[in-house]
Amino acid sequence: MQRTLITGTGSYIPPVVQSNKDFATHQFYADNHQPLPTPAAEVVSKFKQITGIEERRYTTDNLNTSDIGAIAAQKAIEDSKVDPETLDQIIVAHNFGNVFKHTIQTDAVPSLASIIKHQLKIRNPNCIAYDLLFGCPGWVQGVIHADAFFKAGMAKKALVIGTETLSRVIDPFDRDSMIFSDGAGAAVLEYRETGSANNGILSTAVQTHALDEVDYIYLGASNYPDSDPHVRYIKMKGRKVYEYAMKHVPAAMKDCLDKSGIPIEQLKKVFIHQANEKMDEGIIKRLYQLYGIDEPPALIMPMSIHWLGNSSVATVPTLLDLVRSNQVDGHALHPGDVLLFASVGAGMNINAVCYRY
Repeated sequence: MQRTLITGTGSYIPPVVQSNKDFATHQFYADNHQPLPTPAAEVVSKFKQITGIEERRYTTDNLNTSDIGAIAAQKAIEDSKVDPETLDQIIVAHNFGNVFKHTIQTDAVPSLASIIKHQLKIRNPNCIAYDLLFGCPGWVQGVIHADAFFKAGMAKKALVIGTETLSRVIDPFDRDSMIFSDGAGAAVLEYRETGSANNGILSTAVQTHALDEVDYIYLGASNYPDSDPHVRYIKMKGRKVYEYAMKHVPAAMKDCLDKSGIPIEQLKKVFIHQANEKMDEGIIKRLYQLYGIDEPPALIMPMSIHWLGNSSVATVPTLLDLVRSNQVDGHALHPGDVLLFASVGAGMNINAVCYRY
């Protein structure tokens, strides 16, 4: 049987560390442009309790979204040992294009995928490069895209990249700005005979809720009262996003796992979008409760949000790369392990992939 296999991974961890202490003297404003009455140090403390984030990473001024995506991609290619000229697709998940430092306009022409193909010096014109905009679930969706093209007989090798520089689209006067970070992760996927191992992608699930949910994450003016209203930043209706995720994500993950035919007791790891520690823990707990299990296994969910923050499309592939390279304490992957990838984000979009390692 042929299945889609992950044969290499890579990631870029930005070098600039922004700790919670760096926000402790900020003046935060509410969305009504009024100063928050709570002292900044207390705001930061409560933020840590809710999200689990202690620090986040920003890239250097000389690197852009496509640059860090290319770095992660090169590492994935080297890890997989594929000839890059044999790649059929380069799929780049992002949401804001290249946002040059100290500018207010994103640059999405040419596509980031084309720029990254150029940076990788891939000459093959039959290697098709395209961008994918799907909110934070973009990288997982790119994996689902590649798997579909493979099954349709239109490709055999793909490079799927998630890259973002959210530090350049955050409103420093909004406490939600502390959530977001920069980063890039990538994976090489190949369609191969699996033999007796029977590994690879087993099932997928995707949903879009776009009625009341469509603007839970959006672009809007700064909370600062004297800001330029023409300059917009990433904004989030935090409570709405949390309630949405808790209601819909566990059900989508269950749908994906049920399609695979794998009992939840055999699930070894869940690689979930690193958005909010409490939310992720709640999602996993509700997933297990849907199967009549009160508590999930202790080491089911590796986490990177504490020191990397939320880098949107980059969180899942970065976390996968870190675990594969034994850089997350207490977590390792072994042949035959059943994994579940899941993400939620702007759209609102949800997706999941069940994978045997």
